[in-house]
Amino acid sequence: MDKQPGAMGTSGGLALRLGQATFSVSSLFFMCFGVSFFSYSYAPFCFLVTTMGLVTPWSLGLAMIDTFLVLAKRPSNQPRVLSAVVLGDWVLSVLSLAVSCSTASVADFLIASGNVYCRDNICLRYQLSAAMAFLTWILSSASLLLNLWLLPTLY
Repeated sequence: MDKQPGAMGTSGGLALRLGQATFSVSSLFFMCFGVSFFSYSYAPFCFLVTTMGLVTPWSLGLAMIDTFLVLAKRPSNQPRVLSAVVLGDWVLSVLSLAVSCSTASVADFLIASGNVYCRDNICLRYQLSAAMAFLTWILSSASLLLNLWLLPTLY
């Protein structure tokens, strides 16, 4: 079996996982620090914090596994493990896309409506958090597609 660049157990896969973790942590950082409790009265903002809170340990855990596989120079040839990774990536990819779109739309609505809670550029931080969640989705979907491409060769 040839190594698919970006699949689990390759340095490209490790880079994708570290990128996912970096963008999800930065999305949480922009959403949680220096904001008022007003932001949690909107469901998409809570949804963003919850989803990025799920993506971060998933990506860091798989990054540790990828680090071991890269250092041991062993690709992951277990179809059940790769199936679980593909399923988890699929669920978190859909959630990341949904949360980034909903958070961006609510932040845009709050800015356009001239809401009093959007002073001090707080809604711009919400937009930046949504952009980081969107970048997390891009890397998560890339990882999903690369591992999904590899999956049929293992069965």
